Amino acid sequence: MKIKVNKIMNEGFRSGSLCFMLLLLIGQALFSQTPETVTIIGTGDMMLGTNYPNKSYLPANGGRDLLRDVVDILKNADVTFGNLEGCMFDGSGTPKRCRDMSKCYVFRSPASFVNHFVNAGYDVVSLANNHSGDFGLAGRKGTKKVLDEAGIAYAGLASTDESAVFERNGVKYGFAAFAPNSGTCDVRNLSRAKQIVSDLASKCDIVIVSFHGGAEGKDHQHVPKKTEYYLGENRGDVHAFAHAVIDAGADVVFGHGPHVTRAVELYKGRFIAYSLGNFCTYGRFNLRGPAGVAPIIKVHASKSGEFVKAEVISTYQQKTHGPKPDPQNRALKIIQELTRTDFPEAKLTISDDGLILPKE
Repeated sequence: MKIKVNKIMNEGFRSGSLCFMLLLLIGQALFSQTPETVTIIGTGDMMLGTNYPNKSYLPANGGRDLLRDVVDILKNADVTFGNLEGCMFDGSGTPKRCRDMSKCYVFRSPASFVNHFVNAGYDVVSLANNHSGDFGLAGRKGTKKVLDEAGIAYAGLASTDESAVFERNGVKYGFAAFAPNSGTCDVRNLSRAKQIVSDLASKCDIVIVSFHGGAEGKDHQHVPKKTEYYLGENRGDVHAFAHAVIDAGADVVFGHGPHVTRAVELYKGRFIAYSLGNFCTYGRFNLRGPAGVAPIIKVHASKSGEFVKAEVISTYQQKTHGPKPDPQNRALKIIQELTRTDFPEAKLTISDDGLILPKE
């Protein structure tokens, strides 16, 4: 390198372009370096409006404004993830049966809405939830086709789409998603989950796992470290699940499903967020109290997946608009309090400015 620099300097003196040549050399050296860390953003439940049972449940302007206030945050990562609730396609399919159409929580967004995710920088979504089958097999096939055409990876459907592999900036990522719902990869089947994750870990640099599990609502913000039931349904033991998939090779675990924010944890040097809440859920979700605030969590990890730090950006939403940065930092305060309560032994510090660091 020293010989090469001297040669370029001599040539630069002769040509009168020394500064240009030195800058060119420095720039080449900088751009040839591979980043030592990766950044992965996780967001919670997303449903940008539904045209079922009628179009009155769609947002104005075709939904273009829903992510406007957070788009610059979402795009600022190597990988951005979210949980896609419902279907996204223009076909018909057979909707779930609703006895009371005014309380019919069956979701179908127009196929064009995928562009809002593309423009916000989403790379991968989970289909493992209780709404991905709202329009049966036709809805799932249509949604996958729309995501494929948009270049957004996905996983979480049993037998057909249990995992996904994609590459960003020279790093190979594996993704798997789980839920307790029919047709999805079962969050309660730990042995199968570990097989899927172990396979991904054998061929990928970083493995991201998401789960849709746990009881719902403001009375279920804590992680109980046991099997959770809600409306008589076994929603899984999300604590045991998160630890099991990390044991199998997962590097980052993002939870969702309770519709509220939950604690975070560091286990074997890997990061877990137990619930990312309702992130962008237009019109048909309860957004009262803690259900109306949610974090954007940006994880910084080494290229081998080890946790370095994370950032929490608090957001809030109301019936009339999508997520906005929250000046009250409510999601962050919830994470601070619940992490202290649920994981007093947690090897993390969470500052008031949203920085999460491993304890020395």
